[in-house]
Amino acid sequence: MTKLAQWLWGLALLGSTWAALTMGALGLELPASCREVLWPLPAYLLVAAGCYALGTVGYRVATFHDCEDAARELQSQIQEARADLTRRGMRF
Repeated sequence: MTKLAQWLWGLALLGSTWAALTMGALGLELPASCREVLWPLPAYLLVAAGCYALGTVGYRVATFHDCEDAARELQSQIQEARADLTRRGMRF
């Protein structure tokens, strides 16, 4: 199962549970305090997911590793390409 399918299954499960609880499909009589929290729950989850994504991106940027060997290799390939193009008559 792909990660997308796992996320979609999870969202479908949470969404159907939320819809069943808010619309009273299960026949449960929830207290008013629970209903006040239940209605904006998708917005809370969306904000929490956004915060998690922002934190993950920030962490990955902060711990990004430089690839100095790959950079040197790329620079040498660029120099070879420039020399080849100069030999063929292109000027930089």
